[in-house]
Amino acid sequence: MDPGPEEAQVEVPDELIQKGKDLKSITVIVQNGNDFKVTVTTGSNVIHNEFTIGQETDFATITGNKIKSVVTLDGANKFIVKLKSVTSVTELSENKLIDTLTVGDLIYKRISKRI
Repeated sequence: MDPGPEEAQVEVPDELIQKGKDLKSITVIVQNGNDFKVTVTTGSNVIHNEFTIGQETDFATITGNKIKSVVTLDGANKFIVKLKSVTSVTELSENKLIDTLTVGDLIYKRISKRI
């Protein structure tokens, strides 16, 4: 039985995973009230997303696909978005950006420093 659209996995090809292991990412976040522009540059790959808290948006993924979702705010600095079976929590602090991705029992956590 094929998984439904909500159960489908966000798959990343092995070659992208291997390529990305040694690359540094730079994330630029621009906020204007509840509107955000986020640009993530990893090597030559640039992903640009714009969203408004609480409104459905098409998000670009590292595979080039678009996924509709809604970003919600938990407290003043924690952003939550569900992209298919992936839950992404991004927490902003004074000097850090903490990304936590959860897929089933797997958890990926990345901590970036402000430059």
